Amino acid sequence: MKAIMYEVFGQEPKVVTVDDPAPPAHGVVVKVEATGVCRSDWHGWKGHDPDIVLPHVPGHELAGIICAVGRDVTRWKAGDRVTVPFVCGCGACPECHTGHQQVCENQFQPGFTHWGSFAEYVAIHFADLNLVALPENMSFTTAASLGCRFVTSFRAVVDQGKVSAGQWVAVHGCGGVGLSAVMIAAAAGANVVGIDIAQDKLALAQELGAVATVNSATVADVPEAVMEITRGGAHVSIDALGHPETCFNSIKNLRRRGKHVQVGLMLADQARPQVPMDRIIGWELEILGSHGIQAHRYDAIFDMVRSGKLDPARLVGSRISLEDAPRALMDMASFQSIGATVITQL
Repeated sequence: MKAIMYEVFGQEPKVVTVDDPAPPAHGVVVKVEATGVCRSDWHGWKGHDPDIVLPHVPGHELAGIICAVGRDVTRWKAGDRVTVPFVCGCGACPECHTGHQQVCENQFQPGFTHWGSFAEYVAIHFADLNLVALPENMSFTTAASLGCRFVTSFRAVVDQGKVSAGQWVAVHGCGGVGLSAVMIAAAAGANVVGIDIAQDKLALAQELGAVATVNSATVADVPEAVMEITRGGAHVSIDALGHPETCFNSIKNLRRRGKHVQVGLMLADQARPQVPMDRIIGWELEILGSHGIQAHRYDAIFDMVRSGKLDPARLVGSRISLEDAPRALMDMASFQSIGATVITQL
């Protein structure tokens, strides 16, 4: 099969031909129809993820058709249209037993622990636990754009942040994750403030439901600006980018007893950012992480899509070919298109 591979961290990935994967006994092989290009893939390419063994095929936001099934799989067959969370459970550890596959002790992550979906085919482990059936009317491109961005934002806003109608929600970073969070929080009835350095992304945030925006490139004090807009601070604030500055601002712009949800990855030399601990203690703030979502929570997302409350298709940005993927991956740190970049030509 054709695939994108890198053999050295930080060096340009190449289009190569490698052997087709075979399904493990408990897994399947999926013919990839679409796959997103994500900042998490960039972190992996830079060597920030210790799970990656070289040479490596990245890619974890995927949708496609099952083409081969392992002997122990009971719920799936060839021809089924599927997607998969970027964090998959083993099904045997205590976290999986309590339904928290997103923090599985032995998690499988396509594109990180194993070769991923920047390829014509990808093997998925523990298929009965981890695969998600796609609605018939959802395109592969939209399903791939759900990837880790939209579904992770859903868990951050709904399951971790527990956002409710009338609350103020600040979203720091209006890339794919942040714009997803804006849409989801607005659908939950919250008043959303989008924060970014790019005016075009802030304009899209308003189209998706933000009631106010802050351009952090032109505002002297972002937390102060958010505190003024929200008349006392956000009830829930989300760092959707993953940077020491956005993390700090997200905590600092909370009102008393507010919740900060860290969604954007903070790895390598940014893994231990400075936080306003005096404010956290004195105002009884909550600091929460959000890492993926379980396969069994996709039904809630799909129900909101069917009802028209969520429209993830609006978040699809550039559509590119597999040959374009190396440049798109390498450019993630310096330039991100509006919405999700999706590889649709494999």
